[in-house]
Parts: sequence; C-alpha cells; structure tokens
Amino acid sequence: MIYFIGAGPGDPDLITVKGAKLLARADVVIYAGSLVNPALLELCKPDARIYNSAGMNLEEVLEVMFQSRSEDKMVARVHTGDPSIYGAIQEQMDALARKGIEFTVIPGVSSFFAAAAAIPHELTLPNVTQTVILTRLEGRTPVPPGEKLSELAGHRCTMCIFLSVSQIDRVVEELLGGAYTGKTPVMVVEKASWPDQRVISGCLENIGELVRQSGIARQALIMVGEVFGGGYSRSKLYDPGFSHGFREKNR
Repeated sequence: MIYFIGAGPGDPDLITVKGAKLLARADVVIYAGSLVNPALLELCKPDARIYNSAGMNLEEVLEVMFQSRSEDKMVARVHTGDPSIYGAIQEQMDALARKGIEFTVIPGVSSFFAAAAAIPHELTLPNVTQTVILTRLEGRTPVPPGEKLSELAGHRCTMCIFLSVSQIDRVVEELLGGAYTGKTPVMVVEKASWPDQRVISGCLENIGELVRQSGIARQALIMVGEVFGGGYSRSKLYDPGFSHGFREKNR
C-alpha cells in the first residue's frame, strides 16, 4: 500500500496519530523536504529508504513508488500540512490508479489552522462572516476566471492566501480592488507552529511595509478579513436561550 500522509504545518507533534503510526511502519519514505519538518524522520525505521522529493520531479517520485510496489514495500509519501491543499497529489494518485496500484490518503493539519491558532483567532464569527476562502495569488500557476483576489474580495469574508507573501504589494493591490478597504485587518503568520513562527498584525494600508521590514519572503500565510477587527455577536451554540438536540433552553 502507498500512503499519502499529511505531515501537519511544522510542529512534529501535529502529525495525526494515524499518520505517525504509518510513517513508523513504512519501508520507503518520500517526503517534501522543502517544507516538512525533518524531525518527523526520527519516527522512521532505521532501515527505511528515505527520499527527499524537493530535488525530484514527478516522474522520479513515481518511479520510486512503482519500484517499491514491485518489491512489495510499504510507501509513505509525506506532504506538508494537509495534502489536499496545494499538495500536487492528484497527478500522483492518477498515475497510481492507471497502474492499478492501491493508495490511501491520511489527512493532516493545514497551515491555515495552525496560523489561526498562532494569532490566536477564530476565522468565522456570528454577524461578521461564516465563510473562509482558501486561495492564492496568480503566479506561475494561473487561477481560473472569477478567482482573482479582487473578485474573491468582493465577498468580504475571511480569506487565507497561500504562497503569495513574496508579492505582498500585488496582494494588497488586488484586495483593495475588491470590497476591502485600507483599514481591513490583515494577519501574516510565518512558519506557523514552528519554534521560530512570527505573527505580524496590520491592515491593508500598512501590511506591505510591515512585511518588508520583517524580511518575511516565504513560508507565510496571509489572512485578511473583518473577523480580526473586533466586534461580533454571541454564538447561539452556547446561548442559554437557544435549544438544540442535546440541550433545552433555560426558561
């Protein structure tokens, strides 16, 4: 079996229990060395074959998988965060499926969850927003029509913008071209959950300068929205006057 394992955002303790158990059993480990914390490799068997995919292309990664499968070896393909978000796993899974090779995906803790915990802040608040958009700035990977930041900003919900901090000025320009204003709160979280994580707080009119002063250029998530600004209504979930299937309201 081949397992695609979400390694979590950085802190090695944030891999799931299931992911850690499978990693410890794997005969072959292919990990995204540019982002996955190498401390996780301490979980591997002493005789495990370990490959750093940072210097490999898709065909080389697949060849290791195919060869390992022919040798009846268990493979752990380890991706940062949760592999379903910007993990480039679909092309790997499709290639395995075409050859009739079984695989399973083990979800992980995404960096946007770790970033929210680092601030710390909730991303959805009553009467502010109930929606979170996960997206990125258009770059070498284009975005489909209707998904430019300026258009998504029209929803005025919480946005988590991946892989874009190196172009913070373009991000700000696009967001201001939507429904956000210069006073809209922005949080930038670098290396969420790592020992050297940093959190920068600002608004759209000053976040570019704050990011430049910090020297942050990669491995950071941009989070924008009014949820970071203050007021909100109390949740109905724990309101004494609100009943649900597990609790009657106070009379």
